[in-house]
Amino acid sequence: MHFDDRLATVLRHRAASARAAKTQFRQLLDLLGERPQAGDPALKAAAYLRLIALAEMIPTPERAAIVGENGWRFRNPELVRWFGEAHPSIAGAALYRAQLTGEEWAELIPRLPIRARGFLRHRRDLPDGAVRVLDRLGVSDRALPQPIAAPPVQPAEDLPAEAVDFDDVEPLVLPQSQEDAAPASDVEPDPPVAEPEQPTPIPTPAEPSARPEPVAAPSAPRPAAEPSGRSDGIRALVERIETFRKARSPQSRDGDAPTLPLAGLEEAQPRKQLDAFSFGTSSEGRIDWAEPEIAPMVVGLDLSQRREGDAASDDFAAAFANRQPVHELAIALRGADAIEGDWIVDAAPRFTRGDGRFYGYVGRFRRAVAPVDDRAQRSADRLRQLLHELRTPVNAMQGYAEVIQQQVFGPTPHEYRALAASIAGDSARILAGFDELDRLARLETGALDLESGESDFAAIARAQIGQLQTVLGPRVARFDARLTDMPARLALAQNEAEMLGWRVLATLAGATGAGENVALSLDLDGEQVALRAQLPSKLVQADNIFASEVRAGGGTLSSGIFGAGFSLRLARAEARAAGGELARAGDSLVLTLPLLTVSDALPSPADAPDRAAG
Repeated sequence: MHFDDRLATVLRHRAASARAAKTQFRQLLDLLGERPQAGDPALKAAAYLRLIALAEMIPTPERAAIVGENGWRFRNPELVRWFGEAHPSIAGAALYRAQLTGEEWAELIPRLPIRARGFLRHRRDLPDGAVRVLDRLGVSDRALPQPIAAPPVQPAEDLPAEAVDFDDVEPLVLPQSQEDAAPASDVEPDPPVAEPEQPTPIPTPAEPSARPEPVAAPSAPRPAAEPSGRSDGIRALVERIETFRKARSPQSRDGDAPTLPLAGLEEAQPRKQLDAFSFGTSSEGRIDWAEPEIAPMVVGLDLSQRREGDAASDDFAAAFANRQPVHELAIALRGADAIEGDWIVDAAPRFTRGDGRFYGYVGRFRRAVAPVDDRAQRSADRLRQLLHELRTPVNAMQGYAEVIQQQVFGPTPHEYRALAASIAGDSARILAGFDELDRLARLETGALDLESGESDFAAIARAQIGQLQTVLGPRVARFDARLTDMPARLALAQNEAEMLGWRVLATLAGATGAGENVALSLDLDGEQVALRAQLPSKLVQADNIFASEVRAGGGTLSSGIFGAGFSLRLARAEARAAGGELARAGDSLVLTLPLLTVSDALPSPADAPDRAAG
């Protein structure tokens, strides 16, 4: 791209409808959200004017939702400042999405409106420089501060109602002895009030035995001119303040502080895994009765309905139509998480005693297999579906790039052919990364088994190390290999063993630095072969080598588009699928694989040819 005319292209079109306005609003946000670059200032000013015009066509909630989307970049301080002066909902969404450096935040925050600065206090990922600027400007959370000890003040009864402050009212103090109680009289004594001259500490809720008994305070003569309604209102306000302060105190958490109505209910009543339940159906085949705890999830399900692609539902529907009992029939239920999955049903028809009229089934469902946590399987399925959706556009880009590079539709300048070849290569690498992600997801969930066969892992390792030595030579690096002379036969196909060995050795070679020697050994240990390799210095420093982001420094070796950690994690999944293990032992990486035994080499009776037929 010799010059960037994307912004001019977007501004050239007019948004004639609400949908077009939203699309253009997103396009302008994506283009203006990039870091400031050299360009026509008049064009950028026109873009901001267009945003103002589009704002009149898009309601505020929809604009706030568009600004809060994750599909566009937001690294431009000018755009952050512009949004900071917008509607509070839009400003909050923009300041939550903005990704600026510490220096940019430090320069921008003092220029933001005071209201917009408050939104930044809810972010926990701001750089330290931005946090220091907020502290220096006195920007804090929009919540009441923690109460602090206040000096003695005059009693609340002597203050007007509007002068009472949460932090200036002393806690209510009760007398410690019965000697101060007033003599009994027909007049009800006033509630106790604070005495600043001799404050008495209130025992904490953690010490209920130390709480004094409430007694009446010595009644003081009430001024004749003071109406009783005013005093009662202030007294009620003081009690509310004291209740508020107790509820906020950390010490009251274990005492009598109020809690949410359903707090702790989940811990008190742990959820049970549903393994079986009884049920009954109506004459139409719908479940009309079930055990009380499961009834809300299954009542109303139609068991007599045939579902396309579900043979079990056809079997049950056929049995229902013929009024026959069913025994150990597999059926799949769909609905709430507690009932989702495969079940085994045993049921029998019911008939009336008098005229033998059919009026439904009664039976019991039980799990087809032991309950397992299939969250990993669901996550893998979602990942594979996402990869399937992503492969389509990447394949299209690769196909068009190859058409241009090969001049299928006519002569093409060499410069464009070079660009097309680069795009085709990048697309191929992306597709290779998708294949690795799909392979890892299927291996870790047990949906893929490695191809069986027979291969010599020692010969494979010897050949691959020889190839890698020629690549490491220009870096003055090498593998100090000590390999066994005995064959190490595995129950894996040749291509599977080669892929596993190359994934481990090439990843180690890609992380090896210049002038570094990596010790490597291959030995037979009983019924398994062990490949032990010293970790390069780049991988030794990683806390978890299976999550390391170390990448090859260039050249012909590459650890994949996801780094060395992902490649080693995929190799670990392949090793486990083959019955072995890949693990870190100190500063070494150890790959163990089971050797081929005699029983594995002999064909099973089921695989033997049927000679009786010949």
